[in-house]
Amino acid sequence: MIRYRLSRSLLFCCVALGLALIAQSASAHGSVGPDEDLCLIKIGYLTAHFKIYLPRTRQQEEFCEDVPEAAETVFVMEYVHSSLGEMPIDFRIIRDVTGLGRFVKWQDVASIESLDGATVFYQPAIIEPDVFSIVQQFDESGWYVGIVTAIPQDTDKIYTAVFPFKVGFTGFGYWPFFIGLMILVQLHYSYMNGSFTRWREWRHKRSSVVSEV
Repeated sequence: MIRYRLSRSLLFCCVALGLALIAQSASAHGSVGPDEDLCLIKIGYLTAHFKIYLPRTRQQEEFCEDVPEAAETVFVMEYVHSSLGEMPIDFRIIRDVTGLGRFVKWQDVASIESLDGATVFYQPAIIEPDVFSIVQQFDESGWYVGIVTAIPQDTDKIYTAVFPFKVGFTGFGYWPFFIGLMILVQLHYSYMNGSFTRWREWRHKRSSVVSEV
């Protein structure tokens, strides 16, 4: 009974940790994320379809967040809320000087002492009906942060979207953890159905036979 309780507690902890990592990962992409087969960026309560292209190396292939290689990159926002087409919008890309990678939030950006010093691209606020696009040539791989600001003309409010992204190899993400979790679940199953006990008995019998010979 004690063995069963310990085993069940271990399995529960592993599953809970896995679910926590999934939830953390889902909230760690900033203002950009997939929505079914589309990618959306949320600028305050306003949304736009968000696409990334590498026209010189990947032709018409679309990307949602990370950029697979350092190359000429096109960022495109197609407005879902038409009111975005009436607002001045600026677009800034900075190097991730926070060291937080996927977990950068607006408050982290706001605390950067020299935002201009970290900036690799800046498009001053302009009004672009329907579609907003910028082109940036990345020469170095690494973590970057995109910052989009929409400025309504009839209010003092400013709507901001912050999305961290990686240029170059994007790593394995949480796959190693999930593979390890699957192994633990399998080991738990083998432990509970007595496979380990039978294997130890088989090894003991085999060793006894070998020693007698």
